[in-house]
Amino acid sequence: MIKLTSEFVEKLLPVRPADSHKGDYGHTLVVAGSKQFTGAAILCSLGCLRSGSGLTTIAMPSSLNIQITKRLAPEVMTIYLPDDDGYISPAATKIILDFSSERKITSIAFGCGISTELCTKIFTERFLLKNRVPIVIDADGLNNIQKNAKIFKKLKSDTVITPHPAELSRLMKISISDIQKNREKIAKKFAADYGIICVLKGFETVISDGKDIFVNTTGNPGMATGGSGDVLTGMIAAFIGQTDNLLNAACLGVYLHGLAGDLAAKEKTQISMLPTDLIEKIPEAIKMVQ
Repeated sequence: MIKLTSEFVEKLLPVRPADSHKGDYGHTLVVAGSKQFTGAAILCSLGCLRSGSGLTTIAMPSSLNIQITKRLAPEVMTIYLPDDDGYISPAATKIILDFSSERKITSIAFGCGISTELCTKIFTERFLLKNRVPIVIDADGLNNIQKNAKIFKKLKSDTVITPHPAELSRLMKISISDIQKNREKIAKKFAADYGIICVLKGFETVISDGKDIFVNTTGNPGMATGGSGDVLTGMIAAFIGQTDNLLNAACLGVYLHGLAGDLAAKEKTQISMLPTDLIEKIPEAIKMVQ
């Protein structure tokens, strides 16, 4: 077991040569949002931007254009997907796959707030089976395949999943209490069984690639609020585009996410801090480990 510390994470941070350009730092595609959860797409994309992605694009249901873009950072690009009453339609699969290929997408943040409607469940399974771009799957991306965890063995992409204990419980068909009692062992086993990287969120978040186990040392209870996980998904996806190493990206994202949360809590208190406060502290968190 390896503890994530400032000294450890410093070695993972990508160095930026003076003659580099935006194309050197990845193009992250955020597939997120539905009419009930427009904020998830925004938080994920902001986490991605603040973590250094060279380019960030959101793929969203077309009917949510105004609701999302009016609150979106101007640096984020957008593509609009066929939708079914505010939810991503299965017809979006080919559009995203073609876009990923044409625009040389280097990482995908998938699932934040997409909902668990039938249309998005069909879309999720179709897309995941055909995608070849390194991907971070969170939230409804996991909930939509909870009855078919074996799909992970069929994926063509390198994959990070970021479940909280309840989401992993549904995937593994075991109780939340059993997961909480054996967090490190279970995260390692799930990662090994399916050939993925598992980021089991919570107090002292556990990261495993099925071989090694990393335990985080940052974060606080003020981060236990809706939207914090969306930020983390964007952060990990951004670091994938900069490091080309999913395990390093997961460790970077988790540690800096927690550290930004600690900084936000000092200023806003654990009770009053918001995920948007956390996002604003990402630059300071990065500065502390450089």
